Amino acid sequence: MGIIARQSIKGTIVNYVGVAIGFVTTFFIVTKYLTTEELGLVRVLTQSSLLFATLAQLGTNTSAMRYYPYFKDNEHRDHGFFGWTLIVPLIGFALFTALFFIFKDTFASFFIAKSALFVDYINYVLPLAFFMLYITVFETNSNLLLRIVVPKFIREVAIRLLTMAVYILYAFHVLTLTGMVVSLCVVYGLATLLNIIYLFTLKRVSFRIEPDYVKPQLRHDFTLYTLFLFTSALTTEFAPMLNDYFVAGMQGLASAGVFSIAVYVATLVEMPYRSLSAISRPHISQAIADNDIEKTNEICKSVSLNQFLVGALIFFVIWVNIDAFFTVLPNGEKYAIAKWVVFILGISRLCNSTLNVGLTALSYSKHYYFSLVFSILLTGLSIFLNYKLIPIWGMEGAAIATLASYLLYYLILTAFVSYKIKMNPLTIRHLWVICIVAIMFGLALIWDNTITTVLIDKTTYGIGIMLADSIVKTAVIGIIGLVVVYKAKVSEPFNNVLDKIRSFKWNN
Repeated sequence: MGIIARQSIKGTIVNYVGVAIGFVTTFFIVTKYLTTEELGLVRVLTQSSLLFATLAQLGTNTSAMRYYPYFKDNEHRDHGFFGWTLIVPLIGFALFTALFFIFKDTFASFFIAKSALFVDYINYVLPLAFFMLYITVFETNSNLLLRIVVPKFIREVAIRLLTMAVYILYAFHVLTLTGMVVSLCVVYGLATLLNIIYLFTLKRVSFRIEPDYVKPQLRHDFTLYTLFLFTSALTTEFAPMLNDYFVAGMQGLASAGVFSIAVYVATLVEMPYRSLSAISRPHISQAIADNDIEKTNEICKSVSLNQFLVGALIFFVIWVNIDAFFTVLPNGEKYAIAKWVVFILGISRLCNSTLNVGLTALSYSKHYYFSLVFSILLTGLSIFLNYKLIPIWGMEGAAIATLASYLLYYLILTAFVSYKIKMNPLTIRHLWVICIVAIMFGLALIWDNTITTVLIDKTTYGIGIMLADSIVKTAVIGIIGLVVVYKAKVSEPFNNVLDKIRSFKWNN
């Protein structure tokens, strides 16, 4: 087994462990021991720091992948490439720190009325952003050396375990609120330190740089590419975080805290896309490079259909159990007001994961620069709709703003991609999936009005009965849905997976 395969398998295991820790922390510790306002504070602080760090990279994360082959040299320690990956983000961090202090009062004025607590802690964005920035930089360097497991373990497992410990210490009054925020900064600082220590154990990196090695043409290409990546990041990274800022600024940190839980739940819908996207991108890139339109369409349609199918089934499971979820969630009554936010955001996540393959194809084509135009369009729509809808409908308005932005954005993007590169990710089978899932929702409604109603009338309908009812309902209707999908042969890869599962059970 090659190093890439070994690292990929280990990395996948680490990912799932991290997801499990994050699930427990988010849904059973944070909601129990933090108030909605404190949760909102942590959410807005970390999101602001993440945005700051992403912009301060100046595209280093992507440009390093592209330009590393020009520097790769085991004997000369890659001609100081590591040093350049430290300097460029440092320049970006210095630039945005200056902008931070210049516009700090203007930024704070948006939050002062409804989220004054965030303004009190706004300066902690800087250390958090600095550590997040260099965690990414060091991870990128490790990835270039084909060593992804340890950095991934630090990010996905170590940070989450330490963060969980911080929340528990706060819950038992060992830490004050300020102590908790400072401790979160320390957690990311420690992760940064562990990453750089690991890098040096690989004996390939050096702080020494070789300015003469960078030829004028390479410097020119790098500068233009970095400017493009930075401008693209300014829009693509900002748009998903707009909801948090607008809800916090216009509704308060408590609403932002409740909204964040809804976001976490809705995000589950698109989790499979992260793996499917990573696997499909090299194939899409190669097909476009070969000018093989038929192959490009085949891959994109397959990715879109299978993600839509899996995402729709996950969305079904989430929604038919949403009341049970909020019942077992600590302080669930405070978060249940975001029930319809989960529904709306879930639809938007399903839309994003189904149609985003069009953007992937566009970014690898000769028309890649149009992706920036579409990113600006999405950001502009999000800002306008959040500003207009949140005062009317609150958190639901923020969710509707996201859904409406994505629908219009992908409508235009899909039409453009279909016209320019002759690729359309949609097929008639997408309609089959919609019909099947609609029938499943109809069966769930019938179940609720018959079996669940009888249980409520004839038993002491406590949490145990409710959970048993939800589990059986999900299992029965889910199996019916899977059988219909299988018999209708909606997706060949999906049927192949089910065949392997059946074969495994039979042989064992």
